[in-house]
Amino acid sequence: MTDLYRTIRNRTEGLYKEKGSKFLSFAMPVQNVDEIKELLSGFRKEYYDARHVCYAYVLGADRKEWRANDDGEPSGTAGKPILGQINSKELTNVLVVVVRYFGGILLGTGGLITAYKEASADALNKAEVVEKTVDRQISIHFEYPLMNEVMRIVKDTGAQVLEQGYDQDCNMTLNIRLQDVPELVGKLEKLKVDMLDR
Repeated sequence: MTDLYRTIRNRTEGLYKEKGSKFLSFAMPVQNVDEIKELLSGFRKEYYDARHVCYAYVLGADRKEWRANDDGEPSGTAGKPILGQINSKELTNVLVVVVRYFGGILLGTGGLITAYKEASADALNKAEVVEKTVDRQISIHFEYPLMNEVMRIVKDTGAQVLEQGYDQDCNMTLNIRLQDVPELVGKLEKLKVDMLDR
């Protein structure tokens, strides 16, 4: 499994118009399903007068968790084309919502697929794509005299100190890229540092 993934930095909006119908699109970075549910509920409230609020999302560095929803449009004409745009850019931790205002003229299945695809593409094309690493948090506990050694290991492995506390001993929570975990753990074990979770 790779420990690098592509997502978007911030929320963007797009638009596609066809025969009086308006397709408002929104692409946004997300972390989990609960956050997605909250966002979708907000969209449904804000655009309560829209005919359809369709969406697709992909989650996880391995891009295995996903969903596409047609929200009453003919099956496969909305969610799938939205998901297709996310997949074509190989993005994850992304939600794309397309809100449709019906213009009175039916677009047919081909027209709908094009509309949802183009609306999604418009929002995603405006987004800044960023590469992120899959990280792991590790809590450690050690005696004060080891501080310099531990800090050298932290620096050498590229770990970040998220929090630290000192009583008689030292406690630290480190954040480190997944691929660098074995090196960090190996070096800390040689020093006899206690790892509380890994």
